Parts: sequence; structure tokens; C-alpha cells
Amino acid sequence: MPLQKKYFENDEYPPSEDTFFIASNIENEKGDSALDVGSGSGYLTKLLSENFLNVIGTDINFSVLKNQTYKTDNIVCCNGADALLFEFDLIVCNLPYLATDEILDVATDGGKDGFEIPKKIFDSVIDKIRKGGKFIFVTSSLSDYQKLIDYVQKIGLNPKIIAKKKLFFEELILVEAKRY
Repeated sequence: MPLQKKYFENDEYPPSEDTFFIASNIENEKGDSALDVGSGSGYLTKLLSENFLNVIGTDINFSVLKNQTYKTDNIVCCNGADALLFEFDLIVCNLPYLATDEILDVATDGGKDGFEIPKKIFDSVIDKIRKGGKFIFVTSSLSDYQKLIDYVQKIGLNPKIIAKKKLFFEELILVEAKRY
């Protein structure tokens, strides 16, 4: 029960350094459809709405969606992209990438090697990426990011690191994975 109690007590998830890092690298992306998995504050969903015709944001926490700092339309409460039957030009995700022994906060904790929760997200989005589309996600030097990159390649995407940002205690790593 600690997972549910801690996670559902927090009904607002403000954007942080990793959100702004993703934003600075996707602000010029354009297309017909985009998906923000783990929408949280709604910051990235709102940003995507400026350059895409159809934008959906998902989050596992209904309370967070109800109380978004950056209110957006087309939000769905679900795990990853499991509830969606649509293909997108672009999918973005500020992964819960922290390597943890147990999942206490699904907004940040990625499980063993920072891989357990991201893998579930990858599995939920793989068939939602349109041919020629891409999946952009952020991870950290504190997790086994190479394991994430290897897994994305294993499921049929072509990943590459497109940006890095050094912080005091970690390095953020932005990965773009294209579907051919």
C-alpha cells in the first residue's frame, strides 16, 4: 500500500528540470498527432499542442490530470498508452527512470536499474508509433540507460542519443527512437 498512498496523495506534479530539457529539444517538432505519456503537469502536452493538430496526454494518476498546472484537452487516465488505439507521429515521455529497489512513487521510480517501469511504458507505446514516427524519452546516468536503449532497439526502433545535460548529481540523457 505505500505506493498507492504516496502516489495518490500528490495531486499536483510540477514540471522540473527534465521536463524543461525535453521541451527545449521538441519545441520545433511538427506533425499531425502527438502523445505525451506521463503528462503530469501538462507542460509538454500544452507545448505539443502548439505544433500538432491532435495531441493526447496520458497519466496513471487521475488526480494529477484533474489538477494539471498547464490545463490541456484530450487527457486520458491510463497506464502508459495502453488505453489508446491510435498511431502518432511523435510520442514523448519523461520516464520514471530512477533506479530503485521498490516502486514508491511511479512518477519518478523506475525500479531495478531504472528499467522495470520504462519497459512497461515502451511496451505500451511501440504499436502507437506511426511508421516514420519517433519516440523521444529522457533518462539519466543514474539508471542503466544503455539497457533502455538496447531494449528500444530490440523492439524494433532505431535509437540514438540526441542531447545530454549535466546536472549537479546526474546527467540527463535524451533519446530519440525512430520507427522505420
